[in-house]
Amino acid sequence: MPLVTIDLIKDVFSPAQKADIIHRVTETMVDIEGEALRAVTWVRIKEVEQGDWGIGGQLLTAADVQAMARAGAEPAAVA
Repeated sequence: MPLVTIDLIKDVFSPAQKADIIHRVTETMVDIEGEALRAVTWVRIKEVEQGDWGIGGQLLTAADVQAMARAGAEPAAVA
């Protein structure tokens, strides 16, 4: 039984986006493992509080991640 855990910064993704992530990851695992394992493929999302996650020594908030996405996913210097 596969268990896929995805860590996200809280408030970056909407409930609909998280549902889509779960659906797509499940479909990918089924493509790899076969249809018989669909019912036992678990995908869970764990949300980390804003400011409890960082890149390059800089703390990130949801707004920082959203700005990075708009800018093409390059981490910006966070003051």
